Amino acid sequence: MKKSYRVKKEKEFQDVFLKRQSCANRRFVVYVLERDQEHFRVGISVGKKIGNAVTRNAVKRKIRASVHALKDEIESSYDFIVIARQGVEELSSEEVMTNLTHVLKLAKILK
Repeated sequence: MKKSYRVKKEKEFQDVFLKRQSCANRRFVVYVLERDQEHFRVGISVGKKIGNAVTRNAVKRKIRASVHALKDEIESSYDFIVIARQGVEELSSEEVMTNLTHVLKLAKILK
């Protein structure tokens, strides 16, 4: 995914968190901020409770791949942060995709 599709800076993360609009399921929490922009941006957060660095990076890759597969269905005017909860490290890529799709529908980000 291109850098222009990512929320990277701490201030941008805080802007989304301070808006306090979130949805969750058992595996993910999604914070959403509506903005006036030409495409969506996503930030991914996987905490140390999930596992070691190798495990956390594997989870981030699965989330990134799922978001990339859904990019045509995601509304363009949103910044959103995906936070992985414990247990996500045991899921396959298909299960990550299913859970992420579910939570994005709850957040009304998918078209």
